[in-house]
Amino acid sequence: MSGRFVGRVAIVTGAASGIGAATVRALAAEGARVVVVDVDATLGAPLAAEVGGLFEAVDVADAPAVERMVGASVRVEGRLDVLVSCAFAAAFGSIASLGSAEWARTLDVTLTGVFTAMRAAIPTMRARGGGAIVNVASVSGLGGDRGLGAYNAAKAGVINLTRTAALELAASGVRVNAICPGLVDTPALQRAFRRQPAREAVARAAVPAGRFGRPDEVARAILFLASDEASYVTGSTLVVDGGLSAGSGIPDLVPGV
Repeated sequence: MSGRFVGRVAIVTGAASGIGAATVRALAAEGARVVVVDVDATLGAPLAAEVGGLFEAVDVADAPAVERMVGASVRVEGRLDVLVSCAFAAAFGSIASLGSAEWARTLDVTLTGVFTAMRAAIPTMRARGGGAIVNVASVSGLGGDRGLGAYNAAKAGVINLTRTAALELAASGVRVNAICPGLVDTPALQRAFRRQPAREAVARAAVPAGRFGRPDEVARAILFLASDEASYVTGSTLVVDGGLSAGSGIPDLVPGV
C-alpha cells in the first residue's frame, strides 16, 4: 500500500460490483475514506462496511438525489477530493427496434448521471482549490457496436463531456479524465454472455491479450488518474482494453505474424 489517498475522501458511483467495487477497495486500501453509491443496497452496504466507508442508496438518474448525496457526503466528511463515476445502464437492440424508454434510461444513467455528479462536486472541489474526477467511459465510446447504439452514444458523450469539464476546471486545479475499459470480467459482462453463450469465445478471441480484463486492473488505472502522480494529466482518455481497440478491424492479411 502506497497511501496515496490517506486523508482524502472519494465518492464512487456504480460502486456495488465490478469496476466500481474494485475501485472502492483500491481507494480504501490506499487510505481513502470512500462513499459507496449504488442502487443495490444488498451489495453496496456490505462493501461500505468492509472498507469502513459510507453507503448511499442512490439512482444516479435522479438528479436531486445525486445532489443531496454529494452535499450530505461533504457535510459528514468535511471534504471531497475524488469523484469516480462508474454507474451505467445498457439497452440491447438495433436502432430500428430500440424503444424510447430504453434509450432514455441508458442516457439518463450513463451520461446524465456523470454530468449531475460532476456538477454537484465541482463547487466543493473549486472551493478547496483542487480535486480529481475520473469518468468511466468505454471503448464503446470510441467506436460503434451493433445493437448497442444507446450505450455507444452515452459513452461517447462521457468522453467529450470529460474534455469539456477539463477545459473549464483546469484553472481551478480540478483535473477531469476519462478511462475506457474494454472487455472486463464483470457481472455485467457475464450477464451479457448468459444471453448469448456462443459469443464469449468470439469476444475473447478478439482481444489481442487473449483474455478479458480484471476489474482490479481497471481500478489501478483509475487510481493513477485520481492520484497526484497524474498531476499534469487532465482532459485525457486512458484506454485499458488489452489491445482491443489497437487494430483497424481489417482481417489478418499476414497470418502468423
